[in-house]
Formats: sequence, structure tokens, C-alpha cells
Amino acid sequence: MLDTQFEARGRAALNNQSGRFEAHQRGRFDDGWSTQDNETQATPTQFHRETPRAVITRNTSPDVPFEQSVNVYRGCEHGCIYCFARPSHSYMGLSAGLDFETQIFTKPNAARLLEEEITRPGYVPQVIAMGTNTDPYQPIERKLRLTRAVLDVLSRRNHPVAITTKSDRILDDIDVLRDMAQRGLVQVCVSVTTLDHQLSRQMEPRAATPAKRLKTIEALAQEGIPTSAMIAPVIPGLTDHEIERILAAAANAGAKRAGWIMLRLPGDVAPLFEQWLSKHVPSRKSRILSTLRAMRGGKLNDPRFGNRMRGEGPVAALIAKRFRAAARRNGLSLASGQALPSDVFDTEAFPSCKAVRPKRATRQGPRPHAEPAQLSLF
Repeated sequence: MLDTQFEARGRAALNNQSGRFEAHQRGRFDDGWSTQDNETQATPTQFHRETPRAVITRNTSPDVPFEQSVNVYRGCEHGCIYCFARPSHSYMGLSAGLDFETQIFTKPNAARLLEEEITRPGYVPQVIAMGTNTDPYQPIERKLRLTRAVLDVLSRRNHPVAITTKSDRILDDIDVLRDMAQRGLVQVCVSVTTLDHQLSRQMEPRAATPAKRLKTIEALAQEGIPTSAMIAPVIPGLTDHEIERILAAAANAGAKRAGWIMLRLPGDVAPLFEQWLSKHVPSRKSRILSTLRAMRGGKLNDPRFGNRMRGEGPVAALIAKRFRAAARRNGLSLASGQALPSDVFDTEAFPSCKAVRPKRATRQGPRPHAEPAQLSLF
């Protein structure tokens, strides 16, 4: 059963249909008795504790520039309608729609697990990426401080980290980020999708406003923290005309690098995005979707490595060319994906981080040692 479209205040998703792995499909159905007040009622966020046995996730994808990441939250209250991470909630028996924005799983033991993992014998230090799935600085971070706890561990253990966020809450941790930057251990990437305040509120309802994100870049840069801007995603027919303006604004704020990712609509994201287009920009819907299909082999999503982040065809090539030209004009170095340029980090302390995508080390590099509980016999 398909959900009838409804609107919850401060949320982007317009349905809460059951996940695709469920035996039975459930959804809201308009029986004619609904009222406008009911359609726009507030939907509270619920939080659940998750206790994993490990917190570092390994990645072998050839088109993302990191091999390991940490995500302290599952689901994201920012509620970006285009978020490629939405289908992950289906594995929890939940909806990629409203559930993804309102049912948030937290990992309160993340910092402890991380310290155990990076101090194990044989661990080879590589950059840990944060914000690769859901934002590490969503609203609940102000209370739980799970990301801060992870940063404290990485700072104490002298371990490099790259953070991607669209939240100004990262400035709450500017003290530890400043300290890590002085040791060449951190890079921050701020995602700026659009400079249109109204569009941002509709598309990313609980994320920081575009103006706040630019101020965040400025504040980080002023503290000497290497900061990049990421246009993620570029939405052809909706936001692609802003590429030059976004890069100019980011450079003016102090960003030194910039990257971009083409809109991806995997799994359950495509119907959610189509429904959102019908409500908010119906006159552009046909053009946006047809352009996406043209650069995705006739489909709305192309999961193939090498194509999923950029697309293909003349429109994709033109966007890439425009981005390179605008970045060069504004003095911005080009970054890829979450962007982990090798010159940001202290490669003397961590030789395995010399390349953006280092090969597996043939010998163990220096690692952050834990204090032994007792003396070793050998």
C-alpha cells in the first residue's frame, strides 16, 4: 500500500512507507476524514541506544577517498530529502522516509570502542572519516557529545581524522580541532548544497542555513583548520546554476579546496525525491528527472563505481568543466568525494596516510600505543 502524501512540520519526507524488506507493506491512507491540521502536525524525534561491538567501518570502494570511517549516529534529523543514506533504515525494519528523520540510533560506547580498536597490535593508522553516512553534528550532538568524545580520543592518540558536515555545531569543538590542526591531524569539509535559503529549508529542513555554513567555513579557516567546501549533491535543473556562486562564496569565506558529487537516488530515495519534487517544484520535475536519466544510463540511479559520483554524458561533462573552471578562478584546489588531500595531514607521524587512497601497508607503521596492563615477557 502506498502512502498518501502528507506533510509533517520541519520534515522533508512526505511519506513513511514500510521498508522494502518487510513482509507486509504499511502506510498512511487518506480515508477522507483527515484535516489540514492533522496533515501538518509536528512529528517528534525518538532516540534509541545502539551498542555495536566495533565502531570502525572499512570501505573498499574505489571511488571514495577513505578506507575507514566512524559514524556515531544512524539516521539523521537534518532530514535532507536527497540523502543517499536513507535506505540504510530499511535494514532496521524502518522506513527510509519519515523514520529516517525521526528514529535516530546513537552509539554511546563509540569512543571507548574506537580507542580499543586503534590501540590493538597490528592496527595501521589511516585517516578516519566522519560524516560519510550521516552527519556527526546533527541536533542531538549538542546534548550527547558523542562526536566530541570520539575527537578527544583521536586527539589524545595523535590520530588523523577528516570530518564532513553541514552543521555549524562543529564550532562547539573548535578548541580540539584547532589543537589537532596544529599537529596536522584534521581536515573539515562543509557541505553547501544551495545558497537559496527557502530551497534549503524545504530540501534540508533541520540543517544549518546556507549563511551559517559559510560562516562556519570562515570561523574554521580563521583558526587555521584546513577547510574545504563540498557541493553535495549537485542537482541538475535545480541547483546546478549555483555552482559558480557557491564556490565564490566558499573561497571568500576562507575555503582552500572544493569538491562536488552528482545527485544519487539509490533504492528508496528515488520515490521520496520524486514525491518531494511534485510538491515543491512541480514545474521543474520533468526536466530534473529526465536530465538525471540522461546521465545515469536511462535510470535514476547508476551504482557503478566510477560513474555513481559524477554521472556521464554531455550534461555531466559540462557540470564537471564548469566546476573546474570556477574552482580555478577562485583559487580553490580540487577535492574528490569526501576529499582527504595528502598535504593536510602529518605524514611523518602516519606514513600510511601519504596518499589519498594508500595501498595496504606492507609493514606496520607507528600506531597509537595503549598503556600495557602488565609487562610483556618478550
